[in-house]
Amino acid sequence: MTTPQYDLSNTLPPHTLTRLAREWLAEDTPNFDPAGLCVGSHEVEARLLCKTPCSMLVGRPFFTAVFTELSCTVEWAHKEGAQLGPNAVTQTAVVRGPARCILLGERPALNCLARASGIATHCSQLQSIAREAGWHGHVAGTRKTTPGFRLVEKYAMLVGSVSIHRQDLSGMVMLKDNHIWASGSITQAVRDARSVCGFSSKIEVECGSREEGSEAATAGADIVMLDNFKPQELHAAAKLLKEEFPSVLIEASGGVTPDSLPQYLSPHVDIISLGCITQGCPVVDFSLKVQKPVPFPIIFQSK
Repeated sequence: MTTPQYDLSNTLPPHTLTRLAREWLAEDTPNFDPAGLCVGSHEVEARLLCKTPCSMLVGRPFFTAVFTELSCTVEWAHKEGAQLGPNAVTQTAVVRGPARCILLGERPALNCLARASGIATHCSQLQSIAREAGWHGHVAGTRKTTPGFRLVEKYAMLVGSVSIHRQDLSGMVMLKDNHIWASGSITQAVRDARSVCGFSSKIEVECGSREEGSEAATAGADIVMLDNFKPQELHAAAKLLKEEFPSVLIEASGGVTPDSLPQYLSPHVDIISLGCITQGCPVVDFSLKVQKPVPFPIIFQSK
């Protein structure tokens, strides 16, 4: 998936950003802020520095929302989704406001920016691998996200140009092995799910063999996930399923890594999902440095 150059921050409702910012700030400072006494409320300027070269800058809306809640302003030097340069340190933004407020927002804001930028940078690299190989399917994330932080991580995937897959359990039906075992069969599980999700939701079924995939497609599944297949087994099963059910989407998942991704690319596979997009993904190193006041020179005049 190649994301058009839209301003994807417009997908984030303002009230949601405000709610998240308040929750993060309340978590980090639930009571007194003793250190705030040391710095007071005089106006200061802090510079946001990126110390991971060649990173993608993502997470500006969350960073700004935190400081807006604290009556601070943020002036950005780079656009959302910008590829930061090769320099060891890149000045990315300037935050202005009361000293104690900037320090209250520092860690929650940096956490969002570091995590979102890390995921987006990783996604961009994965997308490059797929495109350089000439594959035009969807590299996708999963629901293996950090509790309470899913919106940030899914948004980072979107800006990083991969598919966010489903946002939550309500967004699309996915019948995994436990659903199948609990309901008795793939056919029964698909029938039961369709009775409540109707025509407006897709149904995906996790399958451990080509035969299970055929049963799922026959039962009316929209997407067949071939789970934990070795690459050659995947290619063979996907080809047969596509020949039998041309309109069914084929997803590959389970143990795919950036190194092994090229082995799973196939014209018969529409989607490849990777949990490593959010699990164990490196973060981008940002720091926020309050600028020291410049002392006025003392001029002595002779009498």
